[in-house]
Amino acid sequence: MTGWVMALSVLAILVLTAGTAMFVAAEFSLTALERSTVDANARTGDRRDKFVQRAHRTLSFQLSGAQIGISITTLATGFLAEPVVARLLHPLLDAAGLPPNLSSGLALALALLIATSLSMVFGELVPKNLAVSKPVPTARASAGPQLLFSALFTPAIKATNGTANWILRRMGIEPAEELRSARSPQELVSLVRTSARSGSLDAVTATLVDRSLQFGDRSAEELMTPRSKIEALQADDTVADLVRAATETGFSRFPIIEGDLDETIGIVHVKQVFEIAPSRRAETKLAVLAQPVAVVPSTLDGDTVMTQIRANGMQTALVVDEYGGTAGMVTVEDLIEEIVGDVRDEHDDATPDVVEAGNGWQVSGLLRIDEVASATGFRAPEGDYETIGGLVLDELGHIPDTGESVVLRAFDPDGGYDDPVRWRATVIRMDGRRIDQLELTELGRGHEHDTEGRAH
Repeated sequence: MTGWVMALSVLAILVLTAGTAMFVAAEFSLTALERSTVDANARTGDRRDKFVQRAHRTLSFQLSGAQIGISITTLATGFLAEPVVARLLHPLLDAAGLPPNLSSGLALALALLIATSLSMVFGELVPKNLAVSKPVPTARASAGPQLLFSALFTPAIKATNGTANWILRRMGIEPAEELRSARSPQELVSLVRTSARSGSLDAVTATLVDRSLQFGDRSAEELMTPRSKIEALQADDTVADLVRAATETGFSRFPIIEGDLDETIGIVHVKQVFEIAPSRRAETKLAVLAQPVAVVPSTLDGDTVMTQIRANGMQTALVVDEYGGTAGMVTVEDLIEEIVGDVRDEHDDATPDVVEAGNGWQVSGLLRIDEVASATGFRAPEGDYETIGGLVLDELGHIPDTGESVVLRAFDPDGGYDDPVRWRATVIRMDGRRIDQLELTELGRGHEHDTEGRAH
Protein backbone atom coordinates (compact mmCIF):
# COMPACT_ATOMS: atom_id res chain seq x y z
CA MET A 1 0.00 0.00 0.00
CA THR A 2 1.64 3.21 -1.19
CA GLY A 3 2.01 6.31 0.95
CA TRP A 4 -0.63 8.37 -0.81
CA VAL A 5 -3.14 5.50 -0.66
CA MET A 6 -2.47 5.18 3.06
CA ALA A 7 -3.00 8.93 3.52
CA LEU A 8 -6.27 8.88 1.61
CA SER A 9 -7.43 5.88 3.64
CA VAL A 10 -6.70 7.66 6.91
CA LEU A 11 -8.51 10.77 5.66
CA ALA A 12 -11.50 8.67 4.62
CA ILE A 13 -11.57 7.05 8.06
CA LEU A 14 -11.64 10.48 9.72
CA VAL A 15 -14.42 11.69 7.41
CA LEU A 16 -16.51 8.55 8.01
CA THR A 17 -16.04 8.80 11.79
CA ALA A 18 -17.15 12.44 11.61
CA GLY A 19 -20.19 11.29 9.62
CA THR A 20 -21.06 8.74 12.30
CA ALA A 21 -20.68 11.44 14.92
CA MET A 22 -22.99 13.76 12.98
CA PHE A 23 -25.74 11.12 12.70
CA VAL A 24 -25.46 10.18 16.38
CA ALA A 25 -25.56 13.85 17.41
CA ALA A 26 -28.64 14.46 15.24
CA GLU A 27 -30.42 11.41 16.66
CA PHE A 28 -29.88 12.22 20.34
CA SER A 29 -30.31 15.98 20.09
CA LEU A 30 -33.62 15.74 18.22
CA THR A 31 -35.06 13.27 20.74
CA ALA A 32 -33.92 15.45 23.66
CA LEU A 33 -35.75 18.57 22.44
CA GLU A 34 -39.26 19.61 23.48
CA ARG A 35 -41.60 20.67 20.69
CA SER A 36 -42.39 23.95 22.49
CA THR A 37 -38.67 24.82 22.57
CA VAL A 38 -38.21 23.90 18.91
CA ASP A 39 -41.20 25.99 17.79
CA ALA A 40 -40.17 28.99 19.89
CA ASN A 41 -36.63 28.92 18.45
CA ALA A 42 -38.00 28.59 14.91
CA ARG A 43 -40.15 31.73 15.35
CA THR A 44 -37.27 33.89 16.52
CA GLY A 45 -34.19 32.14 15.15
CA ASP A 46 -32.43 31.74 11.81
CA ARG A 47 -32.52 29.12 9.06
CA ARG A 48 -30.82 26.47 11.17
CA ASP A 49 -33.62 26.68 13.75
CA LYS A 50 -36.14 26.11 10.98
CA PHE A 51 -34.13 23.08 9.87
CA VAL A 52 -34.40 21.74 13.42
CA GLN A 53 -38.18 22.30 13.35
CA ARG A 54 -38.54 20.45 10.04
CA ALA A 55 -36.48 17.54 11.32
CA HIS A 56 -38.34 17.41 14.64
CA ARG A 57 -41.74 17.31 12.92
CA THR A 58 -40.67 14.24 10.91
CA LEU A 59 -38.82 12.69 13.81
CA SER A 60 -39.54 9.03 13.08
CA PHE A 61 -38.33 9.45 9.49
CA GLN A 62 -35.20 11.34 10.57
CA LEU A 63 -34.30 8.78 13.23
CA SER A 64 -34.57 6.03 10.65
CA GLY A 65 -32.32 8.04 8.36
CA ALA A 66 -29.82 8.55 11.19
CA GLN A 67 -29.76 4.82 11.87
CA ILE A 68 -29.06 4.07 8.22
CA GLY A 69 -26.35 6.74 8.17
CA ILE A 70 -24.73 5.30 11.31
CA SER A 71 -24.80 1.78 9.85
CA ILE A 72 -23.25 2.87 6.53
CA THR A 73 -20.48 4.99 8.04
CA THR A 74 -19.65 2.46 10.77
CA LEU A 75 -19.36 -0.43 8.31
CA ALA A 76 -17.27 1.64 5.92
CA THR A 77 -15.01 2.81 8.74
CA GLY A 78 -14.42 -0.76 9.86
CA PHE A 79 -13.77 -1.92 6.31
CA LEU A 80 -11.08 0.76 5.80
CA ALA A 81 -9.65 1.04 9.31
CA GLU A 82 -8.86 -2.59 10.04
CA PRO A 83 -6.38 -3.18 7.14
CA VAL A 84 -4.82 0.28 7.53
CA VAL A 85 -4.24 -0.11 11.28
CA ALA A 86 -3.08 -3.70 10.80
CA ARG A 87 -0.54 -2.55 8.19
CA LEU A 88 0.75 0.11 10.58
CA LEU A 89 1.07 -2.39 13.44
CA HIS A 90 2.66 -5.22 11.45
CA PRO A 91 6.20 -3.72 11.31
CA LEU A 92 6.12 -3.06 15.06
CA LEU A 93 5.16 -6.65 15.82
CA ASP A 94 7.79 -7.99 13.42
CA ALA A 95 10.40 -5.81 15.11
CA ALA A 96 9.39 -7.36 18.44
CA GLY A 97 10.56 -10.72 17.07
CA LEU A 98 7.16 -12.41 16.76
CA PRO A 99 6.76 -15.20 14.20
CA PRO A 100 5.14 -14.08 10.91
CA ASN A 101 1.93 -16.11 11.40
CA LEU A 102 1.44 -14.87 14.98
CA SER A 103 2.36 -11.34 13.98
CA SER A 104 -0.30 -11.24 11.23
CA GLY A 105 -3.06 -12.63 13.44
CA LEU A 106 -2.20 -10.37 16.37
CA ALA A 107 -1.99 -7.30 14.12
CA LEU A 108 -5.47 -8.03 12.73
CA ALA A 109 -6.94 -8.55 16.23
CA LEU A 110 -5.38 -5.34 17.56
CA ALA A 111 -6.50 -3.46 14.46
CA LEU A 112 -10.09 -4.60 14.99
CA LEU A 113 -9.96 -3.60 18.67
CA ILE A 114 -8.39 -0.19 18.01
CA ALA A 115 -10.65 0.67 15.06
CA THR A 116 -13.80 -0.33 16.95
CA SER A 117 -12.76 1.56 20.08
CA LEU A 118 -11.94 4.75 18.18
CA SER A 119 -15.19 4.59 16.24
CA MET A 120 -17.19 3.98 19.44
CA VAL A 121 -15.56 6.78 21.43
CA PHE A 122 -15.27 9.52 18.79
CA GLY A 123 -18.11 8.45 16.51
CA GLU A 124 -20.77 7.60 19.13
CA LEU A 125 -20.07 8.32 22.79
CA VAL A 126 -18.60 11.81 22.46
CA PRO A 127 -21.37 13.15 20.16
CA LYS A 128 -24.04 11.36 22.22
CA ASN A 129 -22.91 13.02 25.46
CA LEU A 130 -22.58 16.36 23.69
CA ALA A 131 -26.12 16.11 22.28
CA VAL A 132 -27.59 15.24 25.69
CA SER A 133 -25.73 18.09 27.40
CA LYS A 134 -26.31 20.73 24.70
CA PRO A 135 -29.29 19.57 22.63
CA VAL A 136 -30.21 22.91 21.04
CA PRO A 137 -26.80 23.92 19.60
CA THR A 138 -26.08 20.31 18.64
CA ALA A 139 -29.41 20.03 16.79
CA ARG A 140 -28.77 23.36 15.02
CA ALA A 141 -25.40 22.06 13.80
CA SER A 142 -26.58 18.62 12.69
CA ALA A 143 -30.16 19.10 11.46
CA GLY A 144 -29.16 20.50 8.04
CA PRO A 145 -26.84 17.62 7.01
CA GLN A 146 -29.36 15.16 8.49
CA LEU A 147 -32.20 16.57 6.36
CA LEU A 148 -30.00 16.44 3.23
CA PHE A 149 -29.01 12.82 3.84
CA SER A 150 -32.64 11.82 4.52
CA ALA A 151 -33.74 13.48 1.28
CA LEU A 152 -31.07 11.60 -0.75
CA PHE A 153 -31.84 8.23 0.86
CA THR A 154 -35.60 8.61 1.04
CA PRO A 155 -36.43 5.30 -0.72
CA ALA A 156 -34.22 3.26 1.62
CA ILE A 157 -35.52 5.06 4.68
CA LYS A 158 -39.16 4.62 3.69
CA ALA A 159 -38.57 0.92 3.05
CA THR A 160 -36.93 0.27 6.41
CA ASN A 161 -39.20 2.61 8.35
CA GLY A 162 -42.31 1.20 6.70
CA THR A 163 -41.26 -2.34 7.58
CA ALA A 164 -40.69 -1.38 11.23
CA ASN A 165 -44.07 0.43 11.42
CA TRP A 166 -45.82 -2.57 9.87
CA ILE A 167 -44.34 -4.83 12.55
CA LEU A 168 -45.45 -2.41 15.30
CA ARG A 169 -49.00 -2.29 13.94
CA ARG A 170 -49.12 -6.09 13.92
CA MET A 171 -48.22 -5.86 17.62
CA GLY A 172 -51.15 -3.47 18.23
CA ILE A 173 -48.98 -0.34 18.60
CA GLU A 174 -49.58 2.75 16.49
CA PRO A 175 -46.25 4.38 15.49
CA ALA A 176 -45.80 8.08 16.31
CA GLU A 177 -44.04 10.54 14.02
CA GLU A 178 -43.21 12.90 16.91
CA LEU A 179 -42.26 12.38 20.52
CA ARG A 180 -44.99 13.13 23.03
CA SER A 181 -44.22 16.56 24.46
CA ALA A 182 -47.09 16.79 26.95
CA ARG A 183 -46.54 15.67 30.53
CA SER A 184 -48.96 13.74 32.68
CA PRO A 185 -50.15 15.28 35.97
CA GLN A 186 -48.05 12.72 37.86
CA GLU A 187 -44.91 13.76 35.96
CA LEU A 188 -45.64 17.44 36.62
CA VAL A 189 -46.19 16.76 40.33
CA SER A 190 -42.80 15.04 40.45
CA LEU A 191 -41.18 17.99 38.67
CA VAL A 192 -42.77 20.48 41.07
CA ARG A 193 -41.63 18.55 44.13
CA THR A 194 -38.10 18.17 42.76
CA SER A 195 -37.98 21.90 42.01
CA ALA A 196 -39.13 22.70 45.54
CA ARG A 197 -36.49 20.44 47.09
CA SER A 198 -33.75 22.00 44.96
CA GLY A 199 -34.89 25.50 45.92
CA SER A 200 -35.76 26.67 42.40
CA LEU A 201 -39.45 26.92 43.40
CA ASP A 202 -40.58 28.39 46.72
CA ALA A 203 -42.53 26.12 49.06
CA VAL A 204 -45.81 28.08 48.92
CA THR A 205 -45.93 28.10 45.12
CA ALA A 206 -44.90 24.43 44.95
CA THR A 207 -47.71 23.46 47.35
CA LEU A 208 -50.29 25.42 45.36
CA VAL A 209 -49.21 23.89 42.03
CA ASP A 210 -49.01 20.42 43.59
CA ARG A 211 -52.57 20.68 44.96
CA SER A 212 -53.88 22.05 41.65
CA LEU A 213 -52.37 19.18 39.65
CA GLN A 214 -53.79 16.56 42.00
CA PHE A 215 -57.24 18.16 42.14
CA GLY A 216 -58.53 16.33 39.06
CA ASP A 217 -57.71 12.96 40.64
CA ARG A 218 -59.88 13.65 43.67
CA SER A 219 -63.39 12.23 43.77
CA ALA A 220 -66.55 13.94 44.99
CA GLU A 221 -66.43 11.68 48.05
CA GLU A 222 -62.98 13.04 48.95
CA LEU A 223 -64.01 16.67 48.39
CA MET A 224 -67.37 16.70 50.14
CA THR A 225 -68.43 17.70 53.63
CA PRO A 226 -69.71 14.41 55.10
CA ARG A 227 -73.36 13.86 55.88
CA SER A 228 -72.77 13.91 59.65
CA LYS A 229 -71.59 17.54 59.52
CA ILE A 230 -74.39 18.89 57.31
CA GLU A 231 -76.91 21.22 58.91
CA ALA A 232 -80.30 20.84 57.25
CA LEU A 233 -83.71 22.49 57.71
CA GLN A 234 -87.14 20.96 57.28
CA ALA A 235 -89.43 21.99 54.44
CA ASP A 236 -92.04 23.35 56.87
CA ASP A 237 -89.46 25.48 58.74
CA THR A 238 -89.80 29.22 58.21
CA VAL A 239 -87.50 31.99 57.04
CA ALA A 240 -87.14 32.98 60.69
CA ASP A 241 -85.77 29.50 61.38
CA LEU A 242 -83.28 30.02 58.54
CA VAL A 243 -82.04 33.27 60.13
CA ARG A 244 -81.71 31.53 63.49
CA ALA A 245 -79.79 28.57 62.02
CA ALA A 246 -77.43 30.83 60.08
CA THR A 247 -76.72 32.83 63.22
CA GLU A 248 -76.02 29.73 65.34
CA THR A 249 -73.92 27.76 62.83
CA GLY A 250 -72.30 30.44 60.65
CA PHE A 251 -73.37 28.49 57.55
CA SER A 252 -74.91 30.26 54.57
CA ARG A 253 -76.42 27.32 52.64
CA PHE A 254 -78.86 24.75 54.01
CA PRO A 255 -80.44 21.70 52.37
CA ILE A 256 -84.21 21.69 52.72
CA ILE A 257 -85.46 18.20 53.55
CA GLU A 258 -88.66 16.30 54.16
CA GLY A 259 -87.59 13.98 56.94
CA ASP A 260 -83.88 13.35 56.29
CA LEU A 261 -81.14 14.19 53.80
CA ASP A 262 -82.18 11.38 51.47
CA GLU A 263 -85.36 13.38 50.87
CA THR A 264 -83.78 16.73 49.98
CA ILE A 265 -86.09 18.94 47.92
CA GLY A 266 -83.64 21.79 47.35
CA ILE A 267 -81.32 24.24 49.01
CA VAL A 268 -81.64 27.77 50.36
CA HIS A 269 -79.06 30.52 50.84
CA VAL A 270 -79.20 32.95 53.73
CA LYS A 271 -79.24 35.90 51.30
CA GLN A 272 -82.74 34.80 50.23
CA VAL A 273 -83.94 36.12 53.56
CA PHE A 274 -83.81 39.63 52.09
CA GLU A 275 -86.38 38.63 49.47
CA ILE A 276 -88.97 38.27 52.22
CA ALA A 277 -90.39 41.21 54.11
CA PRO A 278 -89.59 41.08 57.86
CA SER A 279 -93.27 40.89 58.71
CA ARG A 280 -93.68 37.68 56.63
CA ARG A 281 -90.53 35.79 57.69
CA ALA A 282 -92.17 33.96 60.56
CA GLU A 283 -94.88 32.53 58.29
CA THR A 284 -93.04 31.93 54.97
CA LYS A 285 -92.09 28.27 54.59
CA LEU A 286 -88.64 27.35 53.31
CA ALA A 287 -90.17 24.91 50.82
CA VAL A 288 -91.23 27.98 48.84
CA LEU A 289 -87.66 29.31 48.65
CA ALA A 290 -85.86 26.01 48.02
CA GLN A 291 -83.81 26.04 44.80
CA PRO A 292 -82.94 22.91 42.81
CA VAL A 293 -79.57 21.43 43.77
CA ALA A 294 -77.18 19.45 41.59
CA VAL A 295 -76.69 15.79 42.52
CA VAL A 296 -73.42 14.05 41.67
CA PRO A 297 -72.18 10.49 42.27
CA SER A 298 -69.48 10.02 44.90
CA THR A 299 -67.06 8.68 42.29
CA LEU A 300 -67.17 11.77 40.05
CA ASP A 301 -63.75 13.39 39.52
CA GLY A 302 -62.88 16.83 40.87
CA ASP A 303 -62.81 18.65 37.53
CA THR A 304 -66.31 17.48 36.60
CA VAL A 305 -67.61 18.29 40.07
CA MET A 306 -66.29 21.83 39.72
CA THR A 307 -67.96 22.20 36.30
CA GLN A 308 -71.33 21.12 37.68
CA ILE A 309 -71.10 23.38 40.72
CA ARG A 310 -70.11 26.41 38.66
CA ALA A 311 -73.13 25.81 36.42
CA ASN A 312 -75.42 25.78 39.45
CA GLY A 313 -76.60 29.11 40.85
CA MET A 314 -76.32 27.86 44.45
CA GLN A 315 -72.70 26.69 43.87
CA THR A 316 -73.47 23.51 45.75
CA ALA A 317 -74.00 19.85 44.93
CA LEU A 318 -75.25 16.87 46.91
CA VAL A 319 -73.10 13.76 46.72
CA VAL A 320 -74.88 10.40 46.58
CA ASP A 321 -73.38 6.97 47.20
CA GLU A 322 -73.84 3.83 45.12
CA TYR A 323 -77.10 3.06 46.91
CA GLY A 324 -78.63 6.45 46.14
CA GLY A 325 -78.34 7.80 49.66
CA THR A 326 -76.93 11.24 50.42
CA ALA A 327 -73.29 10.84 51.43
CA GLY A 328 -72.45 14.52 51.79
CA MET A 329 -72.45 17.96 50.24
CA VAL A 330 -69.72 19.76 48.28
CA THR A 331 -69.53 23.53 47.90
CA VAL A 332 -67.26 26.00 46.17
CA GLU A 333 -65.46 26.53 49.48
CA ASP A 334 -64.64 22.80 49.64
CA LEU A 335 -63.12 22.98 46.15
CA ILE A 336 -61.11 26.10 46.95
CA GLU A 337 -59.76 24.57 50.16
CA GLU A 338 -58.63 21.49 48.23
CA ILE A 339 -56.38 23.75 46.14
CA VAL A 340 -55.26 26.57 48.46
CA GLY A 341 -55.59 24.83 51.82
CA ASP A 342 -57.80 25.47 54.82
CA VAL A 343 -59.89 28.67 54.46
CA ARG A 344 -61.46 30.00 57.64
CA ASP A 345 -63.64 32.94 58.51
CA GLU A 346 -65.06 34.30 61.75
CA HIS A 347 -67.80 31.64 61.78
CA ASP A 348 -65.50 28.61 61.46
CA ASP A 349 -64.10 26.54 64.29
CA ALA A 350 -60.87 28.21 65.39
CA THR A 351 -59.09 24.87 65.86
CA PRO A 352 -56.96 24.01 62.80
CA ASP A 353 -57.21 20.52 61.33
CA VAL A 354 -53.57 19.76 62.22
CA VAL A 355 -51.72 21.18 65.25
CA GLU A 356 -48.34 20.15 66.64
CA ALA A 357 -48.82 18.82 70.15
CA GLY A 358 -45.74 17.86 72.14
CA ASN A 359 -43.99 15.03 70.32
CA GLY A 360 -46.88 14.49 67.92
CA TRP A 361 -49.83 16.11 66.19
CA GLN A 362 -53.45 16.74 67.06
CA VAL A 363 -55.53 16.08 63.94
CA SER A 364 -59.17 16.11 62.94
CA GLY A 365 -60.68 12.67 62.59
CA LEU A 366 -62.18 13.75 59.26
CA LEU A 367 -58.80 14.40 57.63
CA ARG A 368 -58.17 12.21 54.59
CA ILE A 369 -55.28 9.77 54.77
CA ASP A 370 -53.28 11.67 52.13
CA GLU A 371 -53.78 14.95 54.04
CA VAL A 372 -52.52 13.33 57.24
CA ALA A 373 -49.46 12.01 55.37
CA SER A 374 -48.65 15.47 54.00
CA ALA A 375 -49.02 17.16 57.38
CA THR A 376 -47.49 14.60 59.77
CA GLY A 377 -45.56 12.04 57.73
CA PHE A 378 -47.79 9.14 58.81
CA ARG A 379 -48.52 6.98 55.76
CA ALA A 380 -51.33 4.54 56.36
CA PRO A 381 -51.44 1.16 54.58
CA GLU A 382 -54.23 0.68 52.08
CA GLY A 383 -57.63 -0.27 53.45
CA ASP A 384 -61.38 0.31 53.34
CA TYR A 385 -61.25 3.79 54.86
CA GLU A 386 -60.85 7.35 53.64
CA THR A 387 -60.07 9.28 56.83
CA ILE A 388 -57.72 8.90 59.78
CA GLY A 389 -60.78 8.45 61.99
CA GLY A 390 -61.93 5.62 59.75
CA LEU A 391 -58.52 3.94 60.06
CA VAL A 392 -58.67 4.07 63.87
CA LEU A 393 -62.20 2.66 63.88
CA ASP A 394 -61.05 -0.11 61.53
CA GLU A 395 -58.16 -1.00 63.86
CA LEU A 396 -60.22 -0.86 67.06
CA GLY A 397 -63.27 -2.66 65.71
CA HIS A 398 -65.64 -0.68 67.96
CA ILE A 399 -66.73 2.86 68.78
CA PRO A 400 -63.97 4.18 71.07
CA ASP A 401 -64.20 6.19 74.26
CA THR A 402 -62.30 9.43 74.82
CA GLY A 403 -58.73 8.61 75.87
CA GLU A 404 -58.63 5.23 74.13
CA SER A 405 -55.61 4.63 71.91
CA VAL A 406 -54.35 2.18 69.32
CA VAL A 407 -50.93 1.47 67.81
CA LEU A 408 -50.92 1.86 64.02
CA ARG A 409 -48.45 0.39 61.54
CA ALA A 410 -47.35 2.91 58.93
CA PHE A 411 -46.65 1.90 55.36
CA ASP A 412 -42.88 2.11 54.97
CA PRO A 413 -41.51 1.52 51.44
CA ASP A 414 -37.98 1.30 52.84
CA GLY A 415 -38.65 -1.18 55.60
CA GLY A 416 -41.69 -3.02 54.28
CA TYR A 417 -43.95 -4.74 56.82
CA ASP A 418 -41.28 -6.84 58.59
CA ASP A 419 -40.29 -3.93 60.83
CA PRO A 420 -42.73 -1.09 60.13
CA VAL A 421 -42.72 2.34 61.72
CA ARG A 422 -45.41 2.45 64.41
CA TRP A 423 -47.56 5.35 65.55
CA ARG A 424 -49.95 5.74 68.45
CA ALA A 425 -53.36 7.29 67.81
CA THR A 426 -55.21 8.52 70.91
CA VAL A 427 -58.85 9.65 70.81
CA ILE A 428 -59.06 13.15 72.29
CA ARG A 429 -62.67 14.02 71.53
CA MET A 430 -65.72 12.24 70.14
CA ASP A 431 -68.66 13.78 68.29
CA GLY A 432 -71.41 11.30 68.96
CA ARG A 433 -70.19 8.06 67.34
CA ARG A 434 -67.64 9.91 65.18
CA ILE A 435 -64.01 10.48 66.15
CA ASP A 436 -63.63 14.25 66.20
CA GLN A 437 -60.01 14.77 67.33
CA LEU A 438 -57.00 12.45 67.53
CA GLU A 439 -53.45 12.74 68.74
CA LEU A 440 -50.81 11.02 66.58
CA THR A 441 -47.39 10.20 68.01
CA GLU A 442 -44.58 8.45 66.16
CA LEU A 443 -43.15 5.52 68.16
CA GLY A 444 -40.47 4.35 65.73
CA ARG A 445 -39.62 0.79 64.71
CA GLY A 446 -39.86 -2.30 66.86
CA HIS A 447 -41.98 -0.60 69.57
CA GLU A 448 -43.17 -2.99 72.25
CA HIS A 449 -46.92 -3.32 72.32
CA ASP A 450 -49.51 -5.93 73.09
CA THR A 451 -50.57 -8.54 70.55
CA GLU A 452 -53.69 -6.63 69.64
CA GLY A 453 -51.70 -3.45 68.95
CA ARG A 454 -53.81 -1.50 71.46
CA ALA A 455 -53.02 0.52 74.54
CA HIS A 456 -55.49 2.02 76.95
